[in-house]
Amino acid sequence: MDRSRLHDTVLAGVVAVASVALFVLYGPERLQAEGLPVHGMRPPDAFGGLLVVLACAPIVVRRRWPLSALWAGLVPETLLSSLGYGTGTSSLSGMVLLYSVASHRGLAISLVALVVSLVAYLAGAAAGPVGPVAWNQYVIVAVVLVAVWGAGRSLRLRRAYMEELKDRAARLERAHAADTRAARAEERSRIARELHDVVAHHVSVMTVQAAAARRVLATDPELAREALSAVEHTGRLAMTEMRNIVGVLRTDAQAELGPQPAVRDLPALVELMREAGLPVRLRVEGTEVALPAGVDLAAYRTVQEALTNSLRHAGAGAKATVTVRYEPGELDVRVEDDGVGAAAGEPRSEGHGLVGIRERVTLYGGILNIGPLPGGGFDVRARFPLKDGQ
Repeated sequence: MDRSRLHDTVLAGVVAVASVALFVLYGPERLQAEGLPVHGMRPPDAFGGLLVVLACAPIVVRRRWPLSALWAGLVPETLLSSLGYGTGTSSLSGMVLLYSVASHRGLAISLVALVVSLVAYLAGAAAGPVGPVAWNQYVIVAVVLVAVWGAGRSLRLRRAYMEELKDRAARLERAHAADTRAARAEERSRIARELHDVVAHHVSVMTVQAAAARRVLATDPELAREALSAVEHTGRLAMTEMRNIVGVLRTDAQAELGPQPAVRDLPALVELMREAGLPVRLRVEGTEVALPAGVDLAAYRTVQEALTNSLRHAGAGAKATVTVRYEPGELDVRVEDDGVGAAAGEPRSEGHGLVGIRERVTLYGGILNIGPLPGGGFDVRARFPLKDGQ
């Protein structure tokens, strides 16, 4: 037996004992001694006590079948009144059952239960042999029944309100979890883009420098030593940038934070590409303005990936030009090369790096154009909108 059924069984026993006690104690003699009318009222007997117990028994199932329990309780209660045992001897069970219907069923059903309870009381009182009852007693009974019904409805409404609060809290928690997952996915995507840009650029530079060192190792050891030193320097730069990016994922130590690369760092990037064997010219046009941090980083990564692409695919002897143009309300970044690979009919496809650059540019509302130049070579151009002069 579950806990609620046990509670209802105990409640049914308590109500039955109390109702039987009232039935026995307040017989015709007691009521007459108190000056109340008892004409036609039957004294307490075993059959009447059995009816009182039967009226209280449905309380056991008042939660599971509240409406059926009320109907089952009204039958012996009405019989008690109509047979002359007086009115109200089993009213405790009737109030408990009416309260149960009001607190566990909808408004329409609970209203029907209230009306039926009032009608059953009036019908039993009218059909019984007991003398006429004053009208104010009917009013009192009606007020009591309506109050019990109202208490049950209040409990049901409060329960529904609490369930709504729990459901709203659960929805908010699910929405928060979904937002957290989306934020984590976006952060993973951002970190993946950053790692790809750093690794692809620096590894490409190191590969070219190592190849150059290998070619001149036997004939010009000093030049090979310089190339290997450049490989070492590039590797250290790559490790530093990767630590800055991945450090935010560590939970056992504080990340080594540092400034993100920006447009102001393009001269160092151009110098590094020159050391790797790609002649690069940097041009800055217009009046420089302070850029938003996101746009500043995206512009730098665009140039970095475009130069890495030129270093890989432009071929020997290719030259590149980086143009940064500050215009009213716009930042225009362009990287061009005259690589013979493109001129020889070897088109360059958009690899993961250029796809990541397209995502960066789109994230800040920019426009990215990638493709071969008419006279040979390759062109990467990104235009970022700037608001309020930034």
